[in-house]
Amino acid sequence: MKQQLSIKRLGFFTRLLDQADAAERYRLATAQIVQAERCGFDSAWIAQHHFHEGEGGLPSPFVFLAQAAVHSARIRLGTGIVTLPLELPVRVAEDAAVLDLISGGRLELGVGPGGNLTAFTAFGLDSNDRHVLFDRNLDLLRTAWSGGGLPGGDRLYPAAPTLVDRIWQATFTVAGARRAGAAGDGLMLSRTQPRPPKAPQMSLADIQNPMLDAYFEALPKGREPRILASRTVFVADDRREAMRLAEIGLLRLRHRLAATGNLSSGNLVGDLIVAMDVHIGTPDEVIASLQADATLRRATDLTMQVHSIDPPHPYILRSIELFADKVAPALGWVPEVKAGARQVA
Repeated sequence: MKQQLSIKRLGFFTRLLDQADAAERYRLATAQIVQAERCGFDSAWIAQHHFHEGEGGLPSPFVFLAQAAVHSARIRLGTGIVTLPLELPVRVAEDAAVLDLISGGRLELGVGPGGNLTAFTAFGLDSNDRHVLFDRNLDLLRTAWSGGGLPGGDRLYPAAPTLVDRIWQATFTVAGARRAGAAGDGLMLSRTQPRPPKAPQMSLADIQNPMLDAYFEALPKGREPRILASRTVFVADDRREAMRLAEIGLLRLRHRLAATGNLSSGNLVGDLIVAMDVHIGTPDEVIASLQADATLRRATDLTMQVHSIDPPHPYILRSIELFADKVAPALGWVPEVKAGARQVA
């Protein structure tokens, strides 16, 4: 018998890629987070990217999340991710501690070694050292938040001992998942992953389930698992409209996939949807698509994003609403608060 989905928490994720200048991107992303809170979402996550505005629009996640905290009251606010090798870990610890206080204890900290390797040169670092830097910086973060002595003897102020239990590690590998589990951290799974050259038709679940196996095997006894599966989801009232917008957005990326061998059916948009693991259509269609994703049967958190369709802002707001109202309840999610309810401190 097929295991049913039972998503505990619902998240919204953005790389701030609206077709606009930086200031407008930040305004629209804030409005999308407000909409997610209004619809009952449990968390909102933003990505950090340096330099390449086509990949992501935000180099300073803590600054942006402080703004989002002012415009929200309940929704948890997460980084997905901070590129930790490029950061001074004590400054990350300080900024996160202050943001957590400002937001009323709502911060979740996702970290990773980073994917844009050219950025390391600009920061005076060697990308070949990124995993060593990541491990070292993450250890120092834990020390700082745990109240331990820092190099030179100082200790973090303001103190933030509970942040140690809100670390999430993003990874594409079994070894990375095992590391996150052994540390008792949350595990962040990507919306899509490159397929092995010899197995271009491998499903995303075939890639990510071995990662989950390693995570669970390494997780300390008694430690509650935290598994966030990010997925590209675009829900619309009309399938034809959804596909029209998908054609506009996905065709911007066709050159990236031309060499993968996945664009061969004669239906370019359809090939892109399959190659990038996109869940798209009416609520019923998206429900069926997500229910077929075996990885989600083991996830605690499901986070939706509209990348790389990237429709106009009003369609993102409607997709958020439809996802919370129609799709997520069919996947076992139960909102902690009634959607649209005003939260009073």
